[in-house]
Amino acid sequence: MSAVRFPPAVLFDLDGTLLDSAPDFVATAGDMLAARSRPPVSLEVLRPVVSKGSRAMLGAAFPDLPGDQRDALVPEFLQRYEALIGRHATLFDGVAGMLAALDAAGVRWGIVTNKPEYLARLILPQHGWQARCAVLVGGDSLPERKPHPLPLLHAAQAIGVAPSQCVYVGDDERDIIAARAAGMPSVAALWGYRLADDDPASWNADVALDDAHSLQQASQWPTLPAPPAKN
Repeated sequence: MSAVRFPPAVLFDLDGTLLDSAPDFVATAGDMLAARSRPPVSLEVLRPVVSKGSRAMLGAAFPDLPGDQRDALVPEFLQRYEALIGRHATLFDGVAGMLAALDAAGVRWGIVTNKPEYLARLILPQHGWQARCAVLVGGDSLPERKPHPLPLLHAAQAIGVAPSQCVYVGDDERDIIAARAAGMPSVAALWGYRLADDDPASWNADVALDDAHSLQQASQWPTLPAPPAKN
């Protein structure tokens, strides 16, 4: 019987998977609302939509505005967020230990997020990841973004592993859709951000876990197929 091992490579979503960034976004939206003499938005209202992106968060903060007016606020939202990025955000419980376990096992890991790459890069040094993260792909790094598989395929190629030998971890259904389309095993991060009517069981991830602590153990990761034969 072969020993249980970590996968050769792992890719992660960022917001809602590694980083609890909702408090940063609440502060960002709060600044925008205060500038317009509007009351603040609560963490409970904004948190479920963080993984859906800036337009969804603006929809929660400005529910009375038409969609085109909310879209016009996106540049301001991103600018204000950049000014305070990381000030209130924290790693999810268990993430630091999980990444330390991967490092100790020699696993190459990276980040594939729909967040603009320039913003994601600002986060790396805040957690000492700039030398540890093997690849970073943002939502604007390539012509396509999740749920399209291209960002995951590009990241796997950059790390130098076949997609089947790389696991993707994310908290949103589009993460699992992208992984499946890329031929990549997946983990649904149930500790992340979800709408009340989301049903992670219907996403059909290979593994679904309630906390990141579990991923410190090699046995909790998806079982990978045999690596492709080398020519």
